[in-house]
Amino acid sequence: MELVPENSPDRAGGRSRPHDLTPPIRIPAGLVVLVGPPASGKTSFVRALVEGRQIEAEAVVSSDEIRAELFGASAEPGDSDAADAADARIFEERDRRIVARLAAGLSAIAESTNVTPQARERLIGLARRFGAPVTVLRFAPDVADLLQQYTERGRTDLTAADVRAYAAVMSRDAGADRLRAEGAAAVHDVLGRGQGVTPAEAAARFAFAMCCPPVR
Repeated sequence: MELVPENSPDRAGGRSRPHDLTPPIRIPAGLVVLVGPPASGKTSFVRALVEGRQIEAEAVVSSDEIRAELFGASAEPGDSDAADAADARIFEERDRRIVARLAAGLSAIAESTNVTPQARERLIGLARRFGAPVTVLRFAPDVADLLQQYTERGRTDLTAADVRAYAAVMSRDAGADRLRAEGAAAVHDVLGRGQGVTPAEAAARFAFAMCCPPVR
């Protein structure tokens, strides 16, 4: 089943910006991988998708939410070994949830930074087990916009230097051509503040098919 957002150009009424006149980009059922530095707008985007009833909340598999579920919202491991063990448990649980959805013929949206090839290879491997297409949505704001969003959100788990480092890796290792070479069936850039686009407007550019026949 494919859900069309209420604020999509496909719906009657509402004001349109020039980019709203383009038909929504159709995302096939499968694995959707979000790729972008912290504070690049991924969480706001998926929240807008859920609020617009374009996707169901259960489709979003967020590493940050899993971390909060397992360890509490403010928990921080005391040393590097504990941090590594926590990360391993978080991503094992993330993979389990993605596999459960793909095995049932349901789409999954992997919400984490995924700026490194190694992170994406792990996810693409899961999709290949079920013959599910991989769609990558890129979040690549200007560094100045990225740092402004980071400051506004008041994150304490990262420094501005960390955000810059993520952005540098994104620029080097997450270009559209590379993502397609890694196995993405399609790559789409998500508009944001730099283009004068709100999360709801960015979400309205897409229409998601959320289920397909289960793999047997």
